[in-house]
Amino acid sequence: MKYSCFQLNDLPDEILIIIFKTLASTEVLDSLAGVSKQFNRIAHDSVFTNHLIFLMIAPNGFVYPLPNPILDRFCSHILPEIHQKIQWFELESRSMKRTLLATAYPNLYGIILYNIEAETAINLFTGKIFKSHYFSDKN
Repeated sequence: MKYSCFQLNDLPDEILIIIFKTLASTEVLDSLAGVSKQFNRIAHDSVFTNHLIFLMIAPNGFVYPLPNPILDRFCSHILPEIHQKIQWFELESRSMKRTLLATAYPNLYGIILYNIEAETAINLFTGKIFKSHYFSDKN
C-alpha cells in the first residue's frame, strides 16, 4: 500500500470550509486569521463572518463573555477587517460596548444580548448608549 503525506493547506478551500464549519465561527477566525493567505481567505468567508457569537455557554447554562485576550484580538484586528460582512452578533453584556464600538457595522441588522439589565437595554435601544452612526460608515 502506498502512503501519501498531505498538509492541511494542500486541501482545496471547499474541503477546508467543510472541515472548519464543524467549529464555531469565532474559533475559526481567531485560529486562522493571519496564518496564511489561504487560511485568511477562508476565515473571512461569509460562512464564518455573517453571524458571530461572542460568548461561551457553560454546561450549567451560565453565559460568559469571551476571554479578554481573544476579545482584544477581535476588537483590534479581526473585526475591523470583516466589519462589512457582519450581519448578526450574539453578545454577552459585559463585552457588548467594547465589541460594538470596535468599528462600524454597516450591514448589522441583528443583535442578541445575554445577561443584560433592563435599564441598559432601554438605554441601548433609545440611543442613550450608542448613537446610530456607530453602526454605519456614514459618519
